[in-house]
Amino acid sequence: MCSVDVVRFGLSVHDLVHWRDPKKSGVVFGLSLLTLLSLAAFSVISVISYLLLTLLCVTITFRIYKSVVQAVQKSNDGHPFKALIEKDVSVPPETFRKHVDNSLTYINRFLKQMSRLFLVEDIIDSLKLAVVMWLLTYVGAVFNGITILILADILAFTVPPFYEKYKTQIDHYLEIARKQINTTMAKLQEKLPGAMKRTKAD
Repeated sequence: MCSVDVVRFGLSVHDLVHWRDPKKSGVVFGLSLLTLLSLAAFSVISVISYLLLTLLCVTITFRIYKSVVQAVQKSNDGHPFKALIEKDVSVPPETFRKHVDNSLTYINRFLKQMSRLFLVEDIIDSLKLAVVMWLLTYVGAVFNGITILILADILAFTVPPFYEKYKTQIDHYLEIARKQINTTMAKLQEKLPGAMKRTKAD
């Protein structure tokens, strides 16, 4: 069940970033960008407080409005949020345990990979990580965390449609770059001492 939920979530995200439903994608993109911009200007506590306060103001206003309408029309429709109040929002223990187990699988996989890289099981992979970390030091010197998240949010909603439109041309250049990188890495590996070369599985 948990893997099915992950697949469904992945498909939902895929549809959002590819703008399958422009209205839904626009709302998600706008809200996420607004939240990140707010976090860049204010503290996390302030942003969360304002968001919850706004939501509370909307629900209280709607509740008062419906009460006034019911009083004027002398109707007996009841609480406007009755269906939502009666809805079970509790998380079943089985579902919680499944998600925890699934999370542990990813965490353990991540820890194993980090151990392999930092203990230099394969020097080529460790060198790749070192280059990435070195490049990130320059990124960190120019951008802070929130700025990177804002850029990531914008790219997440602009790159997929662009890639979908120019997929053939982009794939062509990516393949050329991949071959060039593989050639460079192969030459580098040939220059390493025998004991440090990547070991091939039998």
